[in-house]
Amino acid sequence: MSSPDAGPGPSASAGTDRRSMVLDSALVTFARFGYRKTSMEDVARAAHISRPGLYFLFSSKETLFHAAVTQALERDIAAVEHVLADADRPLPERLIEAFDQWAGRYIGPLTHDVAVVVEDNPDLLGEIVESTPRRFEELITNAIAVESGQEAAIPVAQTMISASIGLKHQAASREFYLERLKVAIELLVH
Repeated sequence: MSSPDAGPGPSASAGTDRRSMVLDSALVTFARFGYRKTSMEDVARAAHISRPGLYFLFSSKETLFHAAVTQALERDIAAVEHVLADADRPLPERLIEAFDQWAGRYIGPLTHDVAVVVEDNPDLLGEIVESTPRRFEELITNAIAVESGQEAAIPVAQTMISASIGLKHQAASREFYLERLKVAIELLVH
C-alpha cells in the first residue's frame, strides 16, 4: 500500500489524461455541430468512450461544454504566459507567438467554429469568457510595458488586440493572419 505522501498514482495520471482527451474531443465536436445539436452520444463517439463513461466524468452536456472551453482557455493563457516570459527573445517575436497561441490556432474552417461556439454560448460559460480575455490583455500590456512603460503600453496592447480580432475575421489561413499581425506589431512596437 502506498503512503499518503506518495501523490497520485499512475491511475490518477491516466484519469487526468483521459479526461483531458475527452475534453479536447468534446470541444471539436461542439465546434463541428454547435452546442445545441451536439449530443452526449456524439461526444462519446468522438472521444472513443462509452456514453455511461462520459456521464461518469460529466453529469451533463452543459458541464462538459463548460469544462471543455475552460480547459482550452486555460491552456491558451498558460502558453501565452510561457511565451511572454522568455525575456531573451525580442518583444515583437514573443508578441507574435503569444497572439498565435491565443488566436492564430483558431483560424481555419473547424477551428473558426470553436470560437463561434464559445461566442454563441456565453451564458453557459460564466465569467471565464470575460476574465480570460482580460488576462490576455494584461499579459500583452505588461510585456510591452517592460520596454515602453505602462502608460504607453495600454493603448498599444489594445490596438494590437483590435488588429488581431479584425485579422482573425479576415484571415483564410493562419499564415495570412500571422503575416499581417507581424506588420501591425512592427508598426506598433518600436
